[in-house]
Amino acid sequence: MGVTFKEKPVTLAGKQVKVGDQAPDFKVLANDMSEVTLADSKGSVRLISAVPSVDTGVCDAQTRRFNEEASKLDNVKILTVSVDLPFAQKRWCAAAGVENVQTLSDHRDLSFGQAYGVAIEELRLLARAVFVVDSSDKVTYVEYVDEVTTHPNYEAAIEAAKAAN
Repeated sequence: MGVTFKEKPVTLAGKQVKVGDQAPDFKVLANDMSEVTLADSKGSVRLISAVPSVDTGVCDAQTRRFNEEASKLDNVKILTVSVDLPFAQKRWCAAAGVENVQTLSDHRDLSFGQAYGVAIEELRLLARAVFVVDSSDKVTYVEYVDEVTTHPNYEAAIEAAKAAN
């Protein structure tokens, strides 16, 4: 599968996940610098939104959209992962009024990016992707967005999160 960034092909490091896979674990940082793993949200459905940076237009819109949808979803945690520093994510959330999405930083060692096959080697950013992981850690939905600067299919991801248990 080819992914582009501003129409130029990029190399994604790590193994891409597929529907039916056991969701790989990862270790990222919360806004308070504490470590967060997939196991920390076990028992809930997780909609994981990977973005290059919350400080860009599409990423900002994507995170805001999932923040709006979060209040309508029962037992679904929405995680937004980027390589932004935790401090920048915290500032962005405060400025944007985002309270229903947990922003997580993969800047330290690209643990999430490698585990989910979204680490862009050339840029040390994450490619845009959306994953739904059910309460037993099975992947039920995957979208790797072909062109990193475009939006994901929000409706399909939200419907997948509603259908997962």
